[in-house]
Amino acid sequence: MAEIVQQRIENRIPELEQLERVGLFSKKEVKSLLKRATALEYKLHRLIITKVDFIAYIQRIGYQFKREEIEFSIISRINNIFRRATTKWKDDVQLWLSHIAFCKKWGELSKVFSSMLAIHPEKPALWIMAAKSELEDRNSSESARHLFLRALRFHPESKKVYQEYFRMELLHTEKLRKQQKKLEQAEMDVGGYEFSPEIMTGKLAEVVYRDASGKIQGADFILSLLTIAAIFDFTKDLQDTIIQDLQSKHTDDSLTWDFMAKRELGATVGEELQSAKGRASDMARREERCYQVYEEGLNSLSTEAMWACYVSFCLERFKRKTNVQQLKEKRQERLLAVLQRAHDSSLLKEDFYKNWLQVLLSSGDSEQTAAVAMAATQRYRQSVDVWCLALQTMVRLGSGATGKLFQDALTHVNPKSSLPLWQLQVEWSMTSQSPEATEALFQRGLLSAVPAVSMEIKEKYLDWSFGAGGYKKARKTFTSLHENRPFSKAFFTRMIQMEKDQETPKMSNLRDFYERALREFGSTDDDLWLEYIREELGPSGQPENCGKIHWRAMKLLEGESVERFTAQYTVLQTGHI
Repeated sequence: MAEIVQQRIENRIPELEQLERVGLFSKKEVKSLLKRATALEYKLHRLIITKVDFIAYIQRIGYQFKREEIEFSIISRINNIFRRATTKWKDDVQLWLSHIAFCKKWGELSKVFSSMLAIHPEKPALWIMAAKSELEDRNSSESARHLFLRALRFHPESKKVYQEYFRMELLHTEKLRKQQKKLEQAEMDVGGYEFSPEIMTGKLAEVVYRDASGKIQGADFILSLLTIAAIFDFTKDLQDTIIQDLQSKHTDDSLTWDFMAKRELGATVGEELQSAKGRASDMARREERCYQVYEEGLNSLSTEAMWACYVSFCLERFKRKTNVQQLKEKRQERLLAVLQRAHDSSLLKEDFYKNWLQVLLSSGDSEQTAAVAMAATQRYRQSVDVWCLALQTMVRLGSGATGKLFQDALTHVNPKSSLPLWQLQVEWSMTSQSPEATEALFQRGLLSAVPAVSMEIKEKYLDWSFGAGGYKKARKTFTSLHENRPFSKAFFTRMIQMEKDQETPKMSNLRDFYERALREFGSTDDDLWLEYIREELGPSGQPENCGKIHWRAMKLLEGESVERFTAQYTVLQTGHI
């Protein structure tokens, strides 16, 4: 090992002497560099080496130097160390990317990409990165094309590879078109060279599209290629080809109909109108054409996804601001009609009921709003979100059937998911029901077998008791529940805070509350022990109790909570907290 290290160090001496001669380093700095390099070389030749050692050596050599200040031999050495590291840790993609980042400044980029792809051909993103580098850094569309074709051998159905290959061919065509335009403007004689009309009109990209659409099905993928093509101003024919394929091969996909309908919004018909009313009338006609396309789509594809596209479009148009009342009313009328039809077909998605109810509430139609709320619960009987939405709506309407509806909701919803319903019912009861009815509700909630519900009910019950009957009632509620597990920490800390908020808080009560809390959480909650100690250090406490509390905490706490408690207790003793 020593001989190898010595040889490597001796190989560095000539270049360091040269750097000393040109004044980049002093003699003392050269000696320091040799000493550090020797130590790092020995690290790289130990039986057990780490990536950190390699990275430290690379940084020490001079990864941060400016190009004009670094010798070719130093660049070669850094590349050599990167190669040694990636040979040992072939699977570490981040290490490969670090080498690539270095090579983007100092060369050998293609070789590193080639080596990395030989090890990681299964990662499409790396093929795309390599191809983009060839196009952008080396200005070689031919090499980029070659890499994309190789990538497709490994990933013949990769949407992302095809999308980026398609984009690359369009970028290449755009570049050639710009070159041709500059040459024509300069009236330069280029001999017998001619730009290929096929290439200049994007035919290579069309070849990629044909291949991609033959292997990967789905309107979403075809539309992604159309979106890319639309970026370039020379792709009208290509876009027309893609749209024709959509209309002929993908009419069984709601996305096709959604795209075709929305195209009508951008269709130019006649001259641009100047008045607000005229523009609103024109927009109404455009939207009507969109509705017609959606209706045509529903005739051949009446699915939940198709209705979702139609409803989403109507909702988006309804939410658009307009000062023309007639257009606003037309949009609302269309939205409500489409929502009703989708619901009648049992194909309205759960999410849209919220929008439907919001529109109805804003219109002031209480009867229809209540009917839709109830219909939603019939359609999605086990959905907590739908029940909450319906209940909130009925509460807002002041319906007398709200109480029964809460009972129905808890009957149909999985108890493990019922917490939001309990929370909503408690809030409703506290604000609109009698104290006796609210107390009865809390008693029912306490019987829940779901821990989250039981703990939440205890907290709410304690808060309500304090608000309804003050400290005495809250203390009575706390006492009645203190053995009714499970508990949350908040149940105890709220009672502690209620005691501390009294005009003359009793330390004996606080000790009792802390002791009860520690019986539940003493093995894990180091903060609770510290709060107890701070209380004893306070004006009403007995500081001599702190030692005993500390001893108990150290005995009961487990794991990392012991370390946290020890650190915080030490700081507490120094008076910093």
